Parts: sequence; C-alpha cells; structure tokens
Amino acid sequence: MLDKIMDSVEKKYAVAGFSACFIQESTLKAMDITDSASGKVTVKRPGKMRWEYEEPDRQIILTDGKDLWIYRPEDNQVMIGKFPSFFGDGKGASFLSDIKLIRQKFNIALEDTDRDDYYILKLLPVKKTYDLSYITLSISKKTFCVEEIITYNLYGDETRIKLVDIKLLENPEDSMFVFSIPYGTEVLELDE
Repeated sequence: MLDKIMDSVEKKYAVAGFSACFIQESTLKAMDITDSASGKVTVKRPGKMRWEYEEPDRQIILTDGKDLWIYRPEDNQVMIGKFPSFFGDGKGASFLSDIKLIRQKFNIALEDTDRDDYYILKLLPVKKTYDLSYITLSISKKTFCVEEIITYNLYGDETRIKLVDIKLLENPEDSMFVFSIPYGTEVLELDE
C-alpha cells in the first residue's frame, strides 16, 4: 500500500514544478509560543524554491538549489547562505523540490488513521539531526497532492505548513529563482 501511495505521489509531482498558497504555524514548545505566517510558494525541480511570505511580515526565502537568499524588504536586509546547509536532508520542506528524495532520505511509515480524506505518512530521516526528528505528510486520497507537512525537531517544536490552491506547473520561469540584491540593501552571511 505504501509503495502504491508513493508511486502515485511521485507521478503527480513528475511535472517541472508547482505553486500553492501556504499557511504556516510554528510552535516553540518550551516557550509555549506559536507564530503564524502565510504566503505563496513556487517550486521547480530539482532544488528550486521560492517562499513569499505576505503575513505577518513580507519576506522572501529563495533558492536556486545551490545558494539561499532570505530577503526582508522592511528591514532592507538580505541574508545569504548555501542551500544544503539549511535545506539539506529534507529540512525546510526541501523534499518538495524533488518528491523522489523522500524515499532516499527517509524511512516511511503509513500511519493508522480513521481519516477518510488523507493518507498520513510518517517520515523518519535516515540521517538523524537535532533540528529534524520526523515529518508527517497529509496526502489527499483523491488527488495525491501533499496538502500538509508537519516537521518536528528534537525539542518537540513543530512547524505545520498547510498547502492550498495547489497548481501543477509544466515550466515555472527560472527567473523566479534568481535573486538580484536591491541597491543599498544590507547583506549578511548566514553561518553554515
């Protein structure tokens, strides 16, 4: 059953990319703090992602698969780093940029659930890290789209991303994944 589900998901995402609106909730368990954000994501295989946060603050997180830019226009600031350091091994929902990575990077289990509308998959990273304990995916039984991603770290913190209005794209523009630093913007290097 699990292989059939993964085959169907991989077939669904065999196109060049997709876009969706997202709602994100991040909970820091020890401090009992939950932050919410929303915006739009566009993904292109392999490795290209553009997360445009609209609420509560405008921010763009962009990668071309090698470099990473985090642009905060209201702070007139861009942070630059390397994609693998921050999104490698499935962190930051990076597997969305190549769904086939799920089988390579995770041990997958189908969760027992009484939900009629979703398959719930639990992904345990093959390579353990403190910032990623496991991920659960909610996959629509009707469309085989990934509609919710919940990541958990070692401290019990959770990041929940709900994807809505998912549109499969044959050829997202490469220019969407290139960042030109606006003149006068403060540039900071992210620690690897």
